[in-house]
Amino acid sequence: MPDGLRCAGAVVLSGLRRAEAALRRVGIDRYMMLLFLTVLAASLAPARGEVAAGLKQVTFWAVSLLFFIYGAKLSTATILSGLTNWKLQTVILLCTFALFPLLGLALNPLAGLWLPAAMGIGFLYIGCLPSTVQSSIAFTSVAGGNVAGAVCAASISNLIAVVLTPVMLALLVPQGGEHAVDAGAIWTICKQILLPFALGQLCRPLLADFLNRQKLPTMIVDRGSILLIVYAAFSAGVVNGIWSKLSAGALVLTVGLCFAMFVVVVAVALAAGRAMGLGRADLYAVLFCGSTKSLATGLPMAGILFAGPDLPLIVLPLMVYHLMQLVLCALISQRAAG
Repeated sequence: MPDGLRCAGAVVLSGLRRAEAALRRVGIDRYMMLLFLTVLAASLAPARGEVAAGLKQVTFWAVSLLFFIYGAKLSTATILSGLTNWKLQTVILLCTFALFPLLGLALNPLAGLWLPAAMGIGFLYIGCLPSTVQSSIAFTSVAGGNVAGAVCAASISNLIAVVLTPVMLALLVPQGGEHAVDAGAIWTICKQILLPFALGQLCRPLLADFLNRQKLPTMIVDRGSILLIVYAAFSAGVVNGIWSKLSAGALVLTVGLCFAMFVVVVAVALAAGRAMGLGRADLYAVLFCGSTKSLATGLPMAGILFAGPDLPLIVLPLMVYHLMQLVLCALISQRAAG
C-alpha cells in the first residue's frame, strides 16, 4: 500500500476513534449506533415475502437461545441473597409494575391527541414491561451501587413479567378493539422465553463457567437477537407505510413524553427509597432497576401480544425510551463514579 494511502487511512481511523470516544462520553456506544443503523436498513431495504417469513423463524430461535443463555448464566444464589433486602426489592417492583403502568395510563390519552392510537398503546406497553437485566446491573456497578440487589430485582422482574405483562395489558387495553391482547399469549411467551430460561437454569452447572469466559459470543447473541427483532418489526412497518403515518413533530413529541416518564419515575423512585431508609448503594440500584425497561424482553413479547401492521408503531415508544434510558443512565452512572 502506498505511504500516502496508509497515512490517510490512519488519519481516518484516528478520527473515527475520537468520534466514538466522544459519543461514548454522552452514553452513545456501538450498540446504540447499530440500533439506529438497523432501523435505517429496514427503512431502505425492508424484508418482504419469503425473506420476512424466514426472518421470523430465525428471530424466534434467536430469542429462545438468548433466554437460555440468561438462565444458564444467572446465579440462583445471588437472587436468593438479594431477596433478603425486602425494602429494596419492594421499591423496585412497585416502580416497575405500579408507578410505570399508572404513567402509561396517564400518557395514553395525551399521546392519542397528537399521535397514532397504536403509539398510545405503546406507552401502556412500556408501563407493563420488566426492568432491563444487563444494563441496569452494569449501571449499578459503575455507580458503586448494590449489584447483588440489582441482579435480584432485574431477574425477578423479568420472571414475573412473563405472566404479569400480558395480564396487565389485557386489563388495560380494551378487549375486542383493534389492539386487543391475544388470549393465548401467555402460553406462547412461556414457550419462547420462560421454558428456555428454565432449561438454562437446569444446564447452569455444566455451562455457567464456559459462558462467563465466552463473553463475545454471548454478547453477539444478546445484541444480535435484538437487532434481528428490530429489523423484522420495522421492515413490516415500512411495508405497511409506518413513516407516512408519522411526522417529525410526532417523533419529537414521543421523545418528550418518554423523557417526562423517565424523569417522573426517577424522582418518585428516589423519594420512595429515601422514605424507606435505603442507603446510597441501594438508591443506585433503585434508580437504575426502577427506571429502565427491557427491550430484550419487550420486543419478543410485542410480536406475540400484538398482531397486525401497527406493531412497529406500538414498539416505537419502547425503542425511543430504551435509547433514552441508556444515554441518561450512562451519564448518571459516570457522574456517580466520578
